[in-house]
Amino acid sequence: MKIDPTALPSAPLTPADTLPSHVIQDYLRKPLQQYFSPVAQTELPSRLAELLARFEAALAARGEAISFDFRNALMTALPALRTFGLSLSHDVVRADDLVQETCARAWANQHRFQAGTNFTAWLFTIMRNQFYTDLRKGRREVEDGDGILAGQLAAPADQDHASTLRVVRERMEALPEAQRQALLLIGAEGYTYEEAALRLGCQVGTVKSRVSRARSSLLAALGEVVDH
Repeated sequence: MKIDPTALPSAPLTPADTLPSHVIQDYLRKPLQQYFSPVAQTELPSRLAELLARFEAALAARGEAISFDFRNALMTALPALRTFGLSLSHDVVRADDLVQETCARAWANQHRFQAGTNFTAWLFTIMRNQFYTDLRKGRREVEDGDGILAGQLAAPADQDHASTLRVVRERMEALPEAQRQALLLIGAEGYTYEEAALRLGCQVGTVKSRVSRARSSLLAALGEVVDH
């Protein structure tokens, strides 16, 4: 994406800047999607089908079979669930493990799901709890030490585009996790603040604050690209 120097102020941006929110959203949407989607969307349908097949095979080994309604609900939620797993773990393999673990726990605890509530938000809660449980137990290394995500980013079309992706990637990695997750849902996935709040288990105002701070951080970094 070629950056238009007239689109941003010459000085680094701060949360106090007053660019219209829709301008910020439009400006950041494409680089955010390109930050997440090369991994999240590569052969996504077949990958999700494979994950579901693994889950069903595990159930079959225990003499169980997934119900039709539960399977359909999972299929609807899996794309967002896998993307959320990537935002938590920064690791494709670990994200797939999280998806499978979440499906298994959801199946085992389906009696706890309240009919009429948000199924995807319930799955997000299960995944987030599982992820932090693993962290506390020291079972997983969650940093992208081998450059897994960086290595799967598509080759940029030109130098400006490469600079934008590099800056977005570096600044996204430096963001607090809560801000990164909120920005993923709002800026890349297109959820409303209300939907994101449900998935993250927090108040709408909290989501707005996290997104605002994350966007200010990214805009400041991209402003430096313009200046240089």
